[in-house]
Order: sequence, then C-alpha cells, then structure tokens
Amino acid sequence: MAPPSADPVRDPWLPAMRLALAEARRAPEGGDVPVGAVVLGPDGRTVLGRGHNEREAAGDPTAHAEVLALRAASRAVGEWRLTGCTLVVTLEPCTMCAGALVLARVDRVVYGARDAKAGAAGSLWDAVRDRRLNHRPEVIAGVLAQECGGVLTAFFRDRSGTDFGTGPGVG
Repeated sequence: MAPPSADPVRDPWLPAMRLALAEARRAPEGGDVPVGAVVLGPDGRTVLGRGHNEREAAGDPTAHAEVLALRAASRAVGEWRLTGCTLVVTLEPCTMCAGALVLARVDRVVYGARDAKAGAAGSLWDAVRDRRLNHRPEVIAGVLAQECGGVLTAFFRDRSGTDFGTGPGVG
C-alpha cells in the first residue's frame, strides 16, 4: 500500500508540473518569460502537448505556453476538443489562455504560481469558471507554487538586477 499523500489534491500533479517547469526553463533562451505548460491525456499521465512562452522568439503575441501546448495536443489527437484532458501550467493563465482552455473543452486546469496582476483562473478574474460560459474546467491551484514562482522571480531579478524580496523592511 502506498504511503498517504501529504496533499491528495495537488500531489498527483507533481510529475506533470515538473515537466511544465522544464518547459518554462527553456523560455528564457528565446528571451521569453519562463512559463511552461503540458497537456495530459484523459489518463492523466500521457503528455499530448508541451509548450513554453515564445512570444519574443516567434514575434507572436498569442505564443503563450498554454496556447502552444493546446495546439500541440490538438494536433496529436487530431481534434480541437480536448475533452478529458488536463492542462498543467507553471503560472495561472491570463484571460486569453483561459478563454482558449474553455474553448478547447479541457476538463481541468492545474497551475503553480498565482498571477495577481493578470490571472484569470481565480486571482484577478475567474474566466475559466464563469457561469455564463458553456464549459467550466475544474481548477487546481498552487502545485509547486513556490518553485514555479521562484523561476519567475529569478528571471525578473536577473533581467532587472533587483533582488526581489530582500532588503530593508522585508522578512
């Protein structure tokens, strides 16, 4: 018998979030913010699509990690409807990505770090669970949140030369 899980809601998504983090770490190579995503098939294990931010690299404002992962998954299954699938992403989806998730009919969205400035899965807006829409995916937040947030913090610290979270009055 397996040992009891410390968090039965979030722990099953840890392996997939680690894959999403690996994708996120690829984004800065193209000058992009480190956000990564994977789409899992209905079995919750098979990776159907992956993506990391490529807006700068591709010169495409829609090249967010989630959109690229959804496109790859749709190609893999030969269908735009991703019913039964789960999208796992390191940062809470923005409004564009939340809309794409609803339109793709994913069953579940799992994210790491909250985005208080642009999050559309419960932080600033809750577009994915808007009752006026015909599809509302389940949302699981906070999977490896500190690690996901740390990747973003390090990226912006390195770009700005500012050490976020340290200094007078912090801590």
